[in-house]
Amino acid sequence: MDRKIINRQKIIIIILFLFVVILGVLLCYFKYQNNNLSETVANQNIEISNMQEFISSIDLSGDEETDLGWELVLVNSTNKIPDDYEFELEYIDSTRLFDSRAVNYLKDMLKDAKKDKITNIWAQSTYRTIELQEALFNEKVDEYKKQGYSETLSKTLTEQSINKPGYSEHNLGLCVDFNNVDNAFEKSKAYEWLMKNAENYGFILRYPEEKADITGVKYEPWHWRYVGVEHAKEMNRLNMCLEEYVEYLLEKNQK
Repeated sequence: MDRKIINRQKIIIIILFLFVVILGVLLCYFKYQNNNLSETVANQNIEISNMQEFISSIDLSGDEETDLGWELVLVNSTNKIPDDYEFELEYIDSTRLFDSRAVNYLKDMLKDAKKDKITNIWAQSTYRTIELQEALFNEKVDEYKKQGYSETLSKTLTEQSINKPGYSEHNLGLCVDFNNVDNAFEKSKAYEWLMKNAENYGFILRYPEEKADITGVKYEPWHWRYVGVEHAKEMNRLNMCLEEYVEYLLEKNQK
């Protein structure tokens, strides 16, 4: 057989061999990546499940013995606003509303911050209607679905940053999101001022980074909740988030 033909056949065989090897490596890589993704999602679901189990263990039946007052109403992914919960709203500016029982504390906090030369602070989002909350929730779910997540997982991931309608503190009228609602707020003088002074007006950082496994919500430096001056100071002293503090008070009341 012609030497050139033999060499050509050898080259073809080598190329085919290399192609098979590369294809095998790529298949192994994608399988590894897929396993890692599945493991990550599984671990995330376990963490969420543990968090929900903790929150669900808190007795919020509304009985006289467990009634902690309107300032401490616990609303989160597993605790809906009570059906009989009533409150009035009052404007803090031309567009935003807040619980009328706490609105002056928010106004005073913003006013005093500006007196201390914290001029770059404003209330971006306060009270939301159930309808608006539903629209925001569904919009976020759709974003995750477009990334390839299932309907169930998309809703689970969404609840780490936006609670379901009726399960959001924004529907309660006792929380406020500041400025541009992003993590850059943590680096601002406004955030620094709030960390030092917010408790004097009854506000707490609702979703601290180190408490995400308990609150079920990722770190949100912009989200602050009114709980009353006495409770805010005590929660900070005890280094507790609202879920922990409510459980702490319920256990204390039962003794």
